[in-house]
Amino acid sequence: MSGSSERLPRLLALVPYLLARPGIRIEQAAQDFDVTPRQLRKDLELLWMCGLPGYGPGDLIDLSFDGDTVSVTYDAGMRRPLRLTGAEASALVIALRALGETPGVVDTDAVQRAIAKIEAAAGEAEPAGVVVGMGVREREATARTRELVREALQARRAVRMRYYTASKDQMTERTVDPMRLLIVQANSYLEGWCRRAEGVRLFRLDRIDELEILDEPAAPPPDAQPTDISDGVFSPRDDYPEAELVLEPDARWVAEYYPCEELAELDGGRLRVRMRYGDESWMVRLVLGLGGGAQVAEPAELAQAVRHRAAAALARARHLPITFGQ
Repeated sequence: MSGSSERLPRLLALVPYLLARPGIRIEQAAQDFDVTPRQLRKDLELLWMCGLPGYGPGDLIDLSFDGDTVSVTYDAGMRRPLRLTGAEASALVIALRALGETPGVVDTDAVQRAIAKIEAAAGEAEPAGVVVGMGVREREATARTRELVREALQARRAVRMRYYTASKDQMTERTVDPMRLLIVQANSYLEGWCRRAEGVRLFRLDRIDELEILDEPAAPPPDAQPTDISDGVFSPRDDYPEAELVLEPDARWVAEYYPCEELAELDGGRLRVRMRYGDESWMVRLVLGLGGGAQVAEPAELAQAVRHRAAAALARARHLPITFGQ
């Protein structure tokens, strides 16, 4: 199955590719993108759900199929030059600066040229009012955390942090010996030896609530090995439990975002998938967070855990008494 890290660039390239080749055979396009015709058809089905805000019939990318050929009949503005608002330009510059200051990640000169072009374009644009919302403040907080992490790495000092662990939905206090700063799939991570877990861990910077640089030196054990991130942050192990989920059409994005094996296309646009998970509580929250968009087919223990958590949540909301029956 094509992974999301490979699929997104392909989806972005498909529209201009098809615009330049109206009526191209799907088999030929699949060869050009080095995927199977079946995968390309799935990409085209996903493109049909992409477009401009509003997402009505006149806002989405439209395709025309004639036999085994395909053409773009509406490109949703993708042939026009990209135009950024002041807020979007600022966010992009902040992200590029963070990327450019991370050693060994990208071509630093290319990043600096991109920043200069964006800043020049923003300077020539007419001023516009920008509402500074929570998202900007969060980015600023993450930027401050990044500076402290970079300072700790340069000084080779240990750090103490309050960290939100998403898999367990809890805040923890940790002392960490920093090893390196990473950017993986557009998220910044501190990799270090966690003294609490007694192992190498990755900490997302936007989940660090507080960070303090300690006076003591960072001292990861000699056998502490960097994390293999070639397949992303989460690499399911063979000994992890498996879950089979039935995804409603609005929840099919789960199969694109997480490592999944697609098992079967079901009626009504539903999809049956299999995925591994390292923590049951995380999987329970994922299913509940989909708001009825996913049903646990297997294992029975996971389905029961979802029912228990849902019943407890409803009881706390005083919608019904706690009952854990079938």
